[in-house]
Amino acid sequence: MSTRISKTLAVSAALLSLAACGTKVETDAERAQREKVDLARAEAEGRIPCAIGGKAEFATNCTIERERTQDGLILTVRHADGGFHRLRVTTDGRGVVAADGAQQAKVSVVGDGAIEVAIDNARYRLPATVKAGGGK
Repeated sequence: MSTRISKTLAVSAALLSLAACGTKVETDAERAQREKVDLARAEAEGRIPCAIGGKAEFATNCTIERERTQDGLILTVRHADGGFHRLRVTTDGRGVVAADGAQQAKVSVVGDGAIEVAIDNARYRLPATVKAGGGK
């Protein structure tokens, strides 16, 4: 019994020490709000969330360039390591397709106003106008 009390007191003391240092534990709602603000800032700077090299976690370290061509709007998504993919924005409800190369772009809706594009071993989260029955 005394071991359990000792462990409880040790945990309580550690929590009090953290509180005394001014360390604050972030709630889920606070984290979601911070991530929303971080994403808006990244998009304003031309950065988008991406997961490169088969990684599971997204980071906002890819950049996106937009160029109007005779084939339509071309998006060039650049990775921090120098790699890139070119995507053509479609008007037929698919979202985007690979603008060049042999790999197909797989598009899925991931939220209100966002799509995820998977091509090769990279995934990108792009802002998009998602219409009902949009072929996805």
